[in-house]
Amino acid sequence: MTGRKHPVHRVVAAAKMCSAEFLASRLQQISRHISTLQRPRKRNFIDIREFLLLTRKVRLEGFRCWKLTAISAWCYPNSHALLYPREGPTRQVKRLDGVWNFKLAPINNPDQGFVDAWHSDAWNKMGLSYEPMPVPASYNDVGQDKALRDHVGWAWYQKAFYVPTAWKSKRIMLYFGSAHYNTIVFVNGKLVLQHAVGHLPFEAQINNFLVSSSIPNILTVAINNTLTYDTIPQGTLILKINSTGYPPFFYRNTGNFDFFNYAGIHRSVFLYTTEQVYVYDVDVNTVKADKKESIISFNVAHTGSSALRCRLSVRDRQDNEVLVTENCSGLFKMKNAQLWWTHDLSKEPGYQYIMMVNVLNGTKLMDSYPVKFGIRTIEVNGARFLLNGEDFYFTGFGKHEDSDIRGRGLDNALNVKDMKLVKWLGANSFRTSHYPYSEELMDLADEMGIAVIDETPAVGLMRFSSNVLQLHKDILTDLIDRDKNRPSVFVWSVANEPESNQNSSRDYFQQVVKHVKSLDKYRPVSAALSVGPDEDQVGQFMDVIMFNKYASWYSDSGELDVIYSQIIDYCTRWYTKHKKPVMISEYGADTVSGLHVSPSWMFSEDYQSELLIKHHRAFDQLRSQGWFIGEHIWNFADFMTAQGTTRVIGNRKGVLTRQRQPKAAAKILRCRYYMLARINTTDDSFYCPVPSSYWSYHTTQ
Repeated sequence: MTGRKHPVHRVVAAAKMCSAEFLASRLQQISRHISTLQRPRKRNFIDIREFLLLTRKVRLEGFRCWKLTAISAWCYPNSHALLYPREGPTRQVKRLDGVWNFKLAPINNPDQGFVDAWHSDAWNKMGLSYEPMPVPASYNDVGQDKALRDHVGWAWYQKAFYVPTAWKSKRIMLYFGSAHYNTIVFVNGKLVLQHAVGHLPFEAQINNFLVSSSIPNILTVAINNTLTYDTIPQGTLILKINSTGYPPFFYRNTGNFDFFNYAGIHRSVFLYTTEQVYVYDVDVNTVKADKKESIISFNVAHTGSSALRCRLSVRDRQDNEVLVTENCSGLFKMKNAQLWWTHDLSKEPGYQYIMMVNVLNGTKLMDSYPVKFGIRTIEVNGARFLLNGEDFYFTGFGKHEDSDIRGRGLDNALNVKDMKLVKWLGANSFRTSHYPYSEELMDLADEMGIAVIDETPAVGLMRFSSNVLQLHKDILTDLIDRDKNRPSVFVWSVANEPESNQNSSRDYFQQVVKHVKSLDKYRPVSAALSVGPDEDQVGQFMDVIMFNKYASWYSDSGELDVIYSQIIDYCTRWYTKHKKPVMISEYGADTVSGLHVSPSWMFSEDYQSELLIKHHRAFDQLRSQGWFIGEHIWNFADFMTAQGTTRVIGNRKGVLTRQRQPKAAAKILRCRYYMLARINTTDDSFYCPVPSSYWSYHTTQ
């Protein structure tokens, strides 16, 4: 074995884990505690935090576990360095996407699936009713039932699958791109793994759980979307008990964020194989990016003895082999290499090489895995943000993985459409607000030359306990392991709008940032902050200051004339305090598409357009100072939220509708972003008349 310690903890035999019977008994025990709980007479609800006092901390081998709700044991596995399933000469891949069987646990008996062992056999054999459900997709909008849309608690999936006989001697892995939130996976009635946290992949080896290849295997997945102050993201669960005016067992789970808490198996599910000797981690980093000579560091981690050798072949876009090395780690130099640039800075953006990683025993190929990488450097130098040694200015958006019907489910057509719209709008970047996006979308950003601020699910943190801190670190480890080789990832965003005025947040984020820097020394760290510079306690630890500010929307509503002075003052105070690069990560206004009012009025397209123009004048003044490095509007497109008096079927701050049609503000933004990049266009829909002498295509090559 070479490289870091192999994560054998990802594969845990059933005998070493809590059995399904143990899990069911624990759930029944918790339910009995709840039913006998004594409460003050006048009190008619229980905050979920009260439930935490009912159960003790549980430890399972290979897992860190905390009891987070009365109806689930939430465990976070130490699953690092997961490579995306890719076919090759030594690996086969089978997708399990499609229409699965689906059941909701009843609201008045949330543990029924465990008590009645829904995982023990095929549901048709058990005489259970079920409905079809697509995977990947959120389940909430795939139906006409309010109970399905607003469900909180356990949802169950089941699918039958076969394993090819040719795989008998292989190592067989079950891989989930993501599921939201707490996921428990059974194969043929046996507990395989538990995983808490959405938006990131997890996997397990399942050879010991499979049956004969002549009969189907039964995969059962239980998912719980409940959020508490011990989860990331955080939320509050209120349960009404014997309360006048409420139906029996009425409860509400409110997240500390402004987007819909979609749930389900959100990304693809795979079976894939490797040989018994296999690559499990690859690191590729640019030490020096120069057109004359670039230096790349690399490290390959694989199982097996040290007698095994590596052969790494690097190929360019035209499939020409440009470099070969026989080492598993070290440095290599590339002369006249093509550097990776964003699409606004190059005529050949998003240039990537493919490194074919081969592990051999003598001349026998044991494993082969392809890794794409781009040659580029990111640096914060004083108050400057540099890409390949040149100043970089972020233009773009906060986004969401959100669409009609599919909710937060993977949609490759939508991903391609969105990235084409990012380029059509002239933007060079986006933030994965407020969670990691799919690997399929990140691949497109790499290929199309679009920079990414890669964000964790830590949105709206209000409590900073030691348990949450450990979970936050684990999430960051998994995120960085997943995306560390991506040239598009410029910044790690560790949180969005935490309550950073709390004293407890200071030590918390100091440790979070320290953890990130221990894992990645090549990228800066930031967080999107909403607490002002005078009260904030965590900006001191960030390499880049990002802030969210809604001038003339949430403050001084309707007063567009305050924007210029307020934005300049607010930005300047951030810079004066920290002397670091500053960018605005959110600004904007809700807009109902097609609504026009003159003079402009809040929620009209006219108001959103004027608000943008006022902000842009302030940004231009700030850019002249040299330390203001970017502007991201909120939001790329309208998206769904929970119901509320300030939300008319979702958040309407998009410059595009939820169906990706442009509002008036999109044309204003397109004009601005193209002008900032100094890219000419003859497109009649550009709506940006300027003298032809203004344009000169800016290229760094």
